[in-house]
Amino acid sequence: MHKLRLTIVLLAVMALAACGEKKKPADDTASQNKPAVAQADTSTLKTIVFFGNSLTAGYGLDDPSEAFPGVIKNKIDSLKLPYRVVNAGLSGETTAGGNSRISWLLKQKVDIFLLELGANDGLRGIPVDETSKNLQSIIDKVKAKYPQVKIVLLGMMVPPNMGADYSNKFKSVFPTLSAKNNTALVPFLLKDVAGIPALNQGDGIHPTAQGAKIAAENVWVVLKNLL
Repeated sequence: MHKLRLTIVLLAVMALAACGEKKKPADDTASQNKPAVAQADTSTLKTIVFFGNSLTAGYGLDDPSEAFPGVIKNKIDSLKLPYRVVNAGLSGETTAGGNSRISWLLKQKVDIFLLELGANDGLRGIPVDETSKNLQSIIDKVKAKYPQVKIVLLGMMVPPNMGADYSNKFKSVFPTLSAKNNTALVPFLLKDVAGIPALNQGDGIHPTAQGAKIAAENVWVVLKNLL
């Protein structure tokens, strides 16, 4: 029963990434962020950037603010912490795609960088070494531009039907990169959300607003220590 539940959870995770590739949210958060990135930031607030795919963008939710970055933004605002939050999520994004667009995003100052990519790579069966290389390249570019940046890596998993060897290697990418680069780590973004019908949308794969709140809490447990 435990193995069956684990399989359901991991299949849901990868299906989420697949669906995210089919269409973007009605309100494209990546597009919304462009003006903010292009303009010089004269604010005294520090900047937190969430860089990821449909999970970050808030696929299928009524409003992007319901996605886990939006939930965290509301928490930060309520605590009157001196940070602004930028949601740079893009549905269907792969690590290669993220590596291609990261330089443009870095036109603005980044103080804390949360990296949520990899699920779409796993769905496509992209070699784990390539995924790791792309994630490392993104980290390198962020650090080169802003040496004092704090980075949080958000871990993901792939279903066991990808093969035990591939699944284990994929899962190990995130803690390995975290240790190598001395970053903070959220082991599994969708812990206590993936595979639970009540916490996912009608497609059974994308988190509801309530599910996003739980994902946000998974991140907040780590992020709050960096603020």
